[in-house]
Amino acid sequence: MKRTILLLSALILCVEAFAAKEYKLLSPNGKLEVTITTEPQLSYKVECNGDLVLAPSKIGLKVYKGATLGKGDKVKRVKRTTVDTTIPTKFYFRDVIKDHYNALRIDFATRYAVEFRAYDEGIVYRFVTNFKSDFVLEKEIAEFAFAKDYNGYFPYTNKTGTRKDNFFSSFEAPYHKCELSRFDKERVAFVPVIVEHDNYDICILESDVEHYPGMFVSNQKGATALCGEFAPMPDKVVVGGYRKLQDVIEVRKPYIAECKAATNTPWRILLITDDKNTLLDNDMVYRLASPSRIEDTSWIKPGKVAWEWWNNWGLTGVPFKAGINTETYNYYVDFAAKYGIEYVILDEGWAELYLNDLTKVVPEIDLQAIVDHGKKKGVGIILWAGYNAVKGKEEEVCRHFAEMGVKGFKVDFLDRDDAQMVDFQYKLAEVAAKYKLMIDYHGCTKPTGLNRTWPNVVNFEAVLGLECSKGKRSLRYNVVDYDLEIPYLRMVAGPMDYTQGAMRNVSKKNYYPCYRRPMSQGTRCRQMAMYAIYFSPFCMLCDSPILYEREAECTKFIAEFPTVWNETVVLDGHIGDYVAMARRSGDTWYVGVMNDWTARKVELDLSKILGEGEYVAEVFRDGVNADMLGEDYIHETVTVPESRKMVADMAPAGGFVLKLKIKN
Repeated sequence: MKRTILLLSALILCVEAFAAKEYKLLSPNGKLEVTITTEPQLSYKVECNGDLVLAPSKIGLKVYKGATLGKGDKVKRVKRTTVDTTIPTKFYFRDVIKDHYNALRIDFATRYAVEFRAYDEGIVYRFVTNFKSDFVLEKEIAEFAFAKDYNGYFPYTNKTGTRKDNFFSSFEAPYHKCELSRFDKERVAFVPVIVEHDNYDICILESDVEHYPGMFVSNQKGATALCGEFAPMPDKVVVGGYRKLQDVIEVRKPYIAECKAATNTPWRILLITDDKNTLLDNDMVYRLASPSRIEDTSWIKPGKVAWEWWNNWGLTGVPFKAGINTETYNYYVDFAAKYGIEYVILDEGWAELYLNDLTKVVPEIDLQAIVDHGKKKGVGIILWAGYNAVKGKEEEVCRHFAEMGVKGFKVDFLDRDDAQMVDFQYKLAEVAAKYKLMIDYHGCTKPTGLNRTWPNVVNFEAVLGLECSKGKRSLRYNVVDYDLEIPYLRMVAGPMDYTQGAMRNVSKKNYYPCYRRPMSQGTRCRQMAMYAIYFSPFCMLCDSPILYEREAECTKFIAEFPTVWNETVVLDGHIGDYVAMARRSGDTWYVGVMNDWTARKVELDLSKILGEGEYVAEVFRDGVNADMLGEDYIHETVTVPESRKMVADMAPAGGFVLKLKIKN
């Protein structure tokens, strides 16, 4: 009987492979259906509950000076599988990820395949090649066609002008909300992006980008269609940019990647939901990334970081001149040790500028003495480094500073994600792991799962974070609304180094950019709530130890925050308006709520997270005058009602944060 079933299955596959030009795949719950068409051009469309979500969209690969894969190629075989398993995580916002999908792989006679997976949360696909020799890829065809002129959220790259310039970006940009037809034809946007269908939201992003450029989207071919754009490989590169820390690409090659014969392209992802709040804790990017390449991860210690650049080394009342010197950093170490903060960072300036040589430490710094003082106090030292100070010297840099006892690097000013830059990120991660060093990438592309593959990469910037509030750029966009968009967009890609924790907190009318005495827009409790809402395994406390000492009860509270979590639950939210998140570490729950410039009360249903028994909540909430004086707050301890309902009553640009434990 078993043999008969196997023969019948083989016959069905054979018939499907040779008779069909159209293949359908359903999600496990049956709601999502993707239809793949192989002729005359490989394309797919997506429906949800019978409603067209994505119109037929072309996909393919164009080999440089060769064929276009996906254009009339003969199907060789079709394979269907179902997977229902779990993935244990490292340094994430939940312990285990459920991985349940139906898959369809179509192999073509020309030695390549396309793989589709249908999850309940969305549709993903990638190409797989198995050629006889390595090849060069001219472009990837990745269309996202929609039936109507829907609204979307698009973060354009920083640069304007030619399309070539658009591929040079710090990946720090506000979201431009507009109809698809009004997408700026001269620019590209980096993913994730959201398109708002009549009944669903579609989030476009990617995972497992390796030896390959990251994806942007543009609107070049149709009023209601987006298409993938990929930075060509650099050809002529010169050192330049900010303080000679960056590469400037003067000429690019006429192709995007140099590929091995056996290549997997990145996963293209469409998350599809009728509730944007499901995006707040989506696991798809981590799930699809390559597994960890570090066997023993016990040495990797996520944690919080005392950071000096944002507060401009702002110490007062000390018997030494504050600045980039040994005394200042030892003071930061002492502060970190007092509050249980795991790390101190030495940002730009500890090594001689313009030299791109990290061994040339400025004379005011005794780096070994700072590292030794930190070791004595139980505080690790992290060093800032510009890209060009590390590129090509990964081995010697990592070996030298690991021998000193440094714990890792914050590497900045990458500002590209062409295949060459992606390779650098993977190479540095691997070399750093060899020397047991952690990496925090800044001035970089969004994460695409590198933190799963190399879990010593503990954070990424790629966000218009609090550092931008020091300058006039903060006047060109609505910071408060942006802070409530990024949990639904940027954070879907992975961890996010926003660098929160400001202790100078002001209302909209009192805010002004100030480089040496920076401030945040909104209330104190808003800044504190960010530690619960923004996922950040390597998390900054951005303000001065002097201000933190003056605000000791706030400091103690945020210093005790975990940075990785056992469980995450979305409580409520609406993109751009407000968000409420709960995260658990051990037997303790932390809840954060933030809102926009409208005063708002949000009822929290804590029955979603709390079990039986009596719970006590330590609460920080906006004071009655927080609308005028953002630093006004109330700190109290209350018993959670039996109804498990609590109300977050927030001032404009306010916040609410609580810590929940069962009563002993």
